[in-house]
Amino acid sequence: MRLYEYEAKNLFRRYNIPVLDSILVDNSSFNELDKVAYPVVVKAQVFLGGRGKAGFVQFAQNRKEAEKKVANMLGKKHGSFTIEKVLVERRIEIDRELYVSAAIDRLKHEPLMIASQKGGVEIEVVARKDPSAILKYYFKIGAKLPDFQARNIASDLGFTGAAMSVCADIVLRVFTLFVHLECKLVEINPLVVAHDGRIIALDAKVDLDEDAMFRHHELKEMGIVARHEIGELTKRERVAKAKGIPYVDLDGDIGVFPGGAGFGIAAIDLIQHYGGKPANFMDSGGAPTQEKLRAMLGLLIDNPRVKAIFGARFGGISRCDDWAKAVVQYVIENKPKKPMIMRMAGNMEEAGRKILEQAKQEHQELFKNIKIYAYDTPIEEVIKETIRIAKTQRDAGN
Repeated sequence: MRLYEYEAKNLFRRYNIPVLDSILVDNSSFNELDKVAYPVVVKAQVFLGGRGKAGFVQFAQNRKEAEKKVANMLGKKHGSFTIEKVLVERRIEIDRELYVSAAIDRLKHEPLMIASQKGGVEIEVVARKDPSAILKYYFKIGAKLPDFQARNIASDLGFTGAAMSVCADIVLRVFTLFVHLECKLVEINPLVVAHDGRIIALDAKVDLDEDAMFRHHELKEMGIVARHEIGELTKRERVAKAKGIPYVDLDGDIGVFPGGAGFGIAAIDLIQHYGGKPANFMDSGGAPTQEKLRAMLGLLIDNPRVKAIFGARFGGISRCDDWAKAVVQYVIENKPKKPMIMRMAGNMEEAGRKILEQAKQEHQELFKNIKIYAYDTPIEEVIKETIRIAKTQRDAGN
């Protein structure tokens, strides 16, 4: 669970990581602007990056100017997020911008510190254009960050003398916060050297593990509780979340109705490999109920971008006859027009096939655009056919 910048900075203060004094302003608290020293920086509080480029990090020289800029930001959208709060901080002169973070390497399954002398920009861009500028320091799970390693990191960031000790202390505290609160990410970008020599976390990002939050009562005391980032979800993603369906909208026109998350990812890769564009990721594994299976199909049918649906069930825990029943009932009740090209194999395949064949005989018109292949047809061929049909639908303006 990502935190807002102001929440992350409150955690930084708790762990004695230096940040600027700030105030939080919303539509009901403009009087807070009387409490800061000008000039200031006004920063929208949203989870999405690129605030500066989008005009949601602005400078104000006085109270009147700050009020105007805050008012102009509140209520606007950055991506799919509505800006409901802004953070106002004293503007300072900066000599250097650096990068420091603690994270988890998902491939090595190890915690690491990441540092760079090129802070203030997207770290992914730096990594792509100048990989040597990204420094990584790995640790075994449960290990502490030794003082000498923290000083080495500070030295690699270009610090010497007393400043190196100050930076090393910040590095240690970042790692301590990361470990103590079982975070997924603690990031400072940029960590700045101010013109007066202070080293300050100018921005703050913290990503918590929701499954571990119950162990950390101090979070609740600070008003940080588990929440869903609904602002970034599409309408269909919100519907899917409410029904307990793992679902993500993509920008293609082939609906994906797979069996299991792994196969869902493989289907997306295969569709793209053969020149198609998937419209979604979905996980329908784990023996979902009939109601949930029908809801999954509904998400795809209701998506105006979807021209054709690729479906596949490899029966295991999730039986083919249950899958077939859900497809038949959905088609009979909703009479969808979109073509469905599917493949079914595995547990209770024969029973599932009989259910579909009987439905086709009894409702020929409803099932005329639905094809179900067996195990002897390669999945690649089913996907290729789906791509061809989607293209035909697209060309016909359907």
